[in-house]
Amino acid sequence: MTAEEVLAVLEETGAVCRGHFVLSSGLHSPVYVQCARVLQYPKKAEQLAAALCRTVTADKVGAVVAPALGGIVLGYELARQLGARALFVERGSSGQFELRRGFELAAGERVIVAEDVLTTGGSTRETLTVVRAAGAEVVGVAALVDRSGGRLVLDVPVWSLVRLELESYAAGECPQCRAGVPVEKPGSHP
Repeated sequence: MTAEEVLAVLEETGAVCRGHFVLSSGLHSPVYVQCARVLQYPKKAEQLAAALCRTVTADKVGAVVAPALGGIVLGYELARQLGARALFVERGSSGQFELRRGFELAAGERVIVAEDVLTTGGSTRETLTVVRAAGAEVVGVAALVDRSGGRLVLDVPVWSLVRLELESYAAGECPQCRAGVPVEKPGSHP
């Protein structure tokens, strides 16, 4: 799939939202990409994950680990197509990501971290830390959308289907805040 085809699928399913949004990072933006809207359709999830698998250059992946909540469906579908296990990290009582529900990674196990949307990389970095603390080897990050426009730098390869240059602002610098436009917080961090 080309980036244009991916964008068309995101648009047709309402995954690209326009308005005034607070991102999970705390930044404000006039555009929010809600991948849950496209991933609710199993055939579209399968199609997007297949396209993403074709960009992955790592082999012998034992597990795909996704941060809850946004990456779980994509992580599961990537793992299914790669013949790997699907795990996720979630916030524990400390407020930090951790492997729970009996999930374990083996020492040296090759892992891909799956994300629906990359913005600042905060949840991705937290997930990388958990995977590495378990002794596994992160071989890369796979995401449907990189809304950093490719500016996000991680210490592993990053594979994405589409890179978007989307405006984002600190709350005090947001033109929509200044104009009094009501803000929405649609992400997984209430």
